Amino acid sequence: MRSLVLTGPRRLEWQDRPAPRLSAPADALVRPIASASCDLDRWIVASPAPFEPPFALGHEAVGEVVALADGNTALTVGQRVVIPWHISCGACENCRRDLPGACASVPRLASYGTNVGGHWGGLFDDLVRVPWAGHNLTPLPPAVDPFLAASAADNLTDAFQAVRPALAAHPDADVLVVGGTASLGLLTVASAIALGAPKVTYLDTDEARRATAAALGAVVPAVSAYPDRLDGAFDLVVDASADPAGFRCALLSTRPGGTCVIRSVYFTELRLPYFALYGTGITIVTGPPHASPYVPDVLRLIGNGTLNPAPMLTGPYGYDDAIDILLEPPPAKPVFTR
Repeated sequence: MRSLVLTGPRRLEWQDRPAPRLSAPADALVRPIASASCDLDRWIVASPAPFEPPFALGHEAVGEVVALADGNTALTVGQRVVIPWHISCGACENCRRDLPGACASVPRLASYGTNVGGHWGGLFDDLVRVPWAGHNLTPLPPAVDPFLAASAADNLTDAFQAVRPALAAHPDADVLVVGGTASLGLLTVASAIALGAPKVTYLDTDEARRATAAALGAVVPAVSAYPDRLDGAFDLVVDASADPAGFRCALLSTRPGGTCVIRSVYFTELRLPYFALYGTGITIVTGPPHASPYVPDVLRLIGNGTLNPAPMLTGPYGYDDAIDILLEPPPAKPVFTR
């Protein structure tokens, strides 16, 4: 089969690799049919990251079930499914606590598209093996376009879950999203609005992303740099900036007793303004996105039109164009379809 492999910084190539096989009773073989480039993929491709190449790229996709081991009774061949970024068993203590991104049955952060927790293939591959498939795979409703649903495997569900718990507890929460990544901040804005947040403010230094956020319904101050703190009384702040200055701004802009959710991925140690935070008593939430428990909710909102990720997407492109597109990515999130 063909696999898209990162061999070094800004070095991508299609390679012929052995196709995966069913090897455990709960396995499925799935053919990706709509693959999205996660915002993190831009960093992985363009700059040194703590993942030693070579490894197959891609961890957001909708796929079609090609084959099933005998232990799968909830899935059918030909079914379209969302393939989550993480590998998880569904039975360990962490999975039972809805923390599949920290599954105890596999190495920490085991996933498609990197080698940090072993080699599981990438979701641009012609075929991937999905262990514990009945737990991991979420059937795609017939009315939902795979193009729109591909990033539910990671970025879109990550954005949704960044705001859902706080808004469920406090529906009138004043929300601030500190953007800076290609799509994650804007997907967070769209998710907060879909969940009924009465006011969402979006902070970003990029004019085009600010315009998109304004079109989504956010309040968008014009800034050329992240301030130390944005004036306001923000109950919920989400850092999707991937910038240390944005990280600091998010923390210091959270009102006393509020919640700051860090959704950026940082490969360096960041300074925490501890004494300033000590005076506020905020709750800081971080960690990997735990996608599979919440993908059904995201698909339901896409299906009924409440949540529309289309303004944050570009494409669809063909898989044959993946190398050129990923080496020179467009401003929005690219999606590739078969």
